[in-house]
Amino acid sequence: MNSRSLQTTIIFLVVGGILALALGGYLGSASRQLGSVLIELQTWISTRFVGFQDFVTAPRDIVSLRQRNAELEAQVSQLQTQVIELQQRVNETDILAALVDFSRSNPESTYKAASVIGRDPSPFLHYIIINRGSNEGIRRGMPVVTNQGLVGRIDAVIADAARVQLITDPASSINVYLQNADTSAVLFGSVTGDLSLDMISQDVVVEPGDLILTSGLGGGFPADLIIGQVITIRTLEFELFQQATVQPAVDFSRLEIVLVITNFRPVDISPLEPVSTPSP
Repeated sequence: MNSRSLQTTIIFLVVGGILALALGGYLGSASRQLGSVLIELQTWISTRFVGFQDFVTAPRDIVSLRQRNAELEAQVSQLQTQVIELQQRVNETDILAALVDFSRSNPESTYKAASVIGRDPSPFLHYIIINRGSNEGIRRGMPVVTNQGLVGRIDAVIADAARVQLITDPASSINVYLQNADTSAVLFGSVTGDLSLDMISQDVVVEPGDLILTSGLGGGFPADLIIGQVITIRTLEFELFQQATVQPAVDFSRLEIVLVITNFRPVDISPLEPVSTPSP
């Protein structure tokens, strides 16, 4: 009885061990398959979640990028403005330095610096407006120059500004001297802004490049102010005088700062000029 029970127990243990081993292998495979499925499911869910998160957060990122872009554009615009301002200051400094050198090299005159604040809009007149007026001693008729040469003269004055008639104005006429040719002439402006010389004697040899200065005759300007150079000469046998075109020394389109000669007082000699009377 005891021997049979022992055998039964042994058989039961062997069968149970076999079943346990078989069942254990099956469950291990199933566990591995289940784990693989769970990993794939987790990967799929994670991918979809990241995509959804990007979809939700993308608009906010775009808005942030646009704001940052706007900030950078504003900074660039501000820097460009600063560069322009600095360049203008450098240009003004260069102009002022040149004017100072000019005034030092011409100590016989007293100068008042002025900024150009306006231009005459008329296509037939040639004027500029400066920011100095009668409050600072500016008077009608005072010559206006730059370090390059003669600009014009004061034509009208108010308390804090003045109008300058340019030498290119059609109403402008100036007695001049041709240095190389050693002769006098009269300089005229025009509607187009071109300068021309007239009243040049036919006996005088005038060549391109001849330097033109104010002569001081007529009392309107001091002598020896640079005006420009002769470009071309026109000579006709049946005319009494030669004529010439002139390249001005001053670039009138780029006037920014000028000098007013304040110690020069123009003399009006028109009352002394003989008046022609019509013949009977």
